[in-house]
Parts: sequence; C-alpha cells; structure tokens
Amino acid sequence: MADAVVHFEIIGEDPGRLREYYGSLFGWQFAVGDTVAGFVSEAGNYGFVDGSTTGDGAGLNGGVGGGAGFAPKALFYVGVDDVEAALRQAEELGGTRLFGPEGKPGSLVVGQFTDPEGNLIGVAGPV
Repeated sequence: MADAVVHFEIIGEDPGRLREYYGSLFGWQFAVGDTVAGFVSEAGNYGFVDGSTTGDGAGLNGGVGGGAGFAPKALFYVGVDDVEAALRQAEELGGTRLFGPEGKPGSLVVGQFTDPEGNLIGVAGPV
C-alpha cells in the first residue's frame, strides 16, 4: 500500500448537497457514517464512496463530507506504512502538520499536512 494514492475527499459546508451533486454527476452511491477523525467531517455526516462500485469497478475509494464551519476542499490520501513517520518527514522537508496521527491503529490511521507551497495532502495507514 505504501506511496500509492488510496483515498480522496471532497469537503464542504453542505455535505448532503455535495453528495447529491456528485451522485447525480457521476452516479456515486454513498454509505453515510463517521470518519476516523472529527477534523475531517461532522460526526455522522461523511459519505463513503466504494471505488469497486464505480465505473469499471477499479475506482478509488473516497468520501464526501464536512458540515457547518468546514472549509471547502478536495484532497487525496497517500497510503503509508507509518503515518507518524510520514508526517514527521513531511515536516522535516518543509511541510506543516495539520493533524494526526488519528484513528484506530491496526485499522485506519490518518493525518494531514501542507506542502511547502500550502497544498493540503493526506496520509493513511495501519499505524
């Protein structure tokens, strides 16, 4: 899983409207539930997209969420073996950690950072 893009997110203040929009536009279906980090979306307001049910079945997993006070953004997550180590390295190379590691070790742990130009990037892994 290391170093491949494994997940995308589209976040905004009205996640229901965004899910309706992307569902109509691309035919995406959503399983609404919680994220592993409250920094990502309001509790119970994150819609997961299963990439195996989109297009030819080889799509990328993702999610659409957010809520009141969540700034609009689109980002991707890179799979890493160790989220803390990846965030530390991102900082050493001039990036800025926003949060993480956060989640359930052994299942899914996430973090986010900005690169030296301010682009938002996520990392995800089992640790």
